[in-house]
Amino acid sequence: MKIIKFLALATLLAVSTGPARSAGRDIYPAPAQARADLAAALKTAAATHRRILLDFGGNWCPDCQMLDLYFHDATNRPILEANFVLVHVNIGKMDANLEIAQEYEVPLNRGVPALAVLSEDGKLLYSQKSGEFEAMRRMESSAVTQFLMQWKRR
Repeated sequence: MKIIKFLALATLLAVSTGPARSAGRDIYPAPAQARADLAAALKTAAATHRRILLDFGGNWCPDCQMLDLYFHDATNRPILEANFVLVHVNIGKMDANLEIAQEYEVPLNRGVPALAVLSEDGKLLYSQKSGEFEAMRRMESSAVTQFLMQWKRR
């Protein structure tokens, strides 16, 4: 497990060594796209009986980059894809989509990434209120696995 974390961190560092732009990959779409992505996710979730996982963050955020790597590792990807519709909500430089974060009770001042889980009909089931994943670079992939297992549909 430590080797996986090391490789994920090495990959993140390798892609983030460019000039002061993003921390690596562009995970989060343009902030203006968030409402349309959420509407599409609601339709998909209802049709496929999956929950919606809102991931608030920004491409500049190394912890957000690490969370995305963990979401898509060999252990978590199957859990994520079978149980959730993932929506990346770009918060800009903490100045975009603040109303969506407020709507789903995600206090961005506690740090990002921050997650909210919605039912297939869009009802808020859970939101991170204490910056639980804001130090993702120091966490293991198993923390993401535990979160996904806890909030998947039963």
